[in-house]
Amino acid sequence: MIRAVAAVSEYIQPGFMVFMLCLMPLLGGVCLAGDTKREAEFADSINKTLAIGEEVWLEAEGKKFLGLFTPTEKIDSKGIAIIVHEMGGHPNQKQLIYGLRVALPEHNWATLALQMPLREAGAGQEDYYPLFAEAAARIQAGISYARDSGTENIVLVGYGLGSLMGVYALSEQGLAVKALATISLSVPKTDNNVAQTLDFIQKITIPMLDIYGALDLPEVVQSARDRRVAAKQNVGYRQVKINDQDHVYLHDEGLLVKRIYSWLGVVVD
Repeated sequence: MIRAVAAVSEYIQPGFMVFMLCLMPLLGGVCLAGDTKREAEFADSINKTLAIGEEVWLEAEGKKFLGLFTPTEKIDSKGIAIIVHEMGGHPNQKQLIYGLRVALPEHNWATLALQMPLREAGAGQEDYYPLFAEAAARIQAGISYARDSGTENIVLVGYGLGSLMGVYALSEQGLAVKALATISLSVPKTDNNVAQTLDFIQKITIPMLDIYGALDLPEVVQSARDRRVAAKQNVGYRQVKINDQDHVYLHDEGLLVKRIYSWLGVVVD
């Protein structure tokens, strides 16, 4: 098991090595690679159906991956929101990711939705933990793309596992983002080192919006107080519960999007 971890240690931040070692027993002592074939299938499908936005190809750790950039209709854009999808998803995933990436530009926030590394269909959340270092590198590549476009205001919006990837990336690296919005951020009971997840939150000092549905997954709802406590030193932290919504926000996706752009209008100059 230690040999397997050492083989990838040069790509992983020190704090994440602890996270990996605690989680390796759940993974049977095996370091797992991403499913690049599945990514390619998603990219091909998106290419055939994309109606709003444009494809951009970015690179991280020697791998190219897909991003979808959607500009605003006005010249004076407020900035760029980098969007990170849920486990097993893609940057045009309906309904929530698609809704975010096309609706935020209507409120003067351009969006860059990123393809995160994938596991095979049916893989569980714990199977994704070894991919977090690569996910962080992809988020950094997205930030670099946004900065190269000339914008100073870059924010990060994550959904589900994408929220946890974003929290990890921000806690381990000095990323040039001004705010973080998480949707349905969980502290899973299956995590052998639950405190590690909360430690990630404790390290975040930029404004953070923690949104979840009242009928969300148990690991999201039941950890709401733990997340608030972990973030108590962050004066820019705010938690919002949306009533009558579950994990997929089918009933009122527009309200969730409104919560995000309204909050960004307050915390980002």
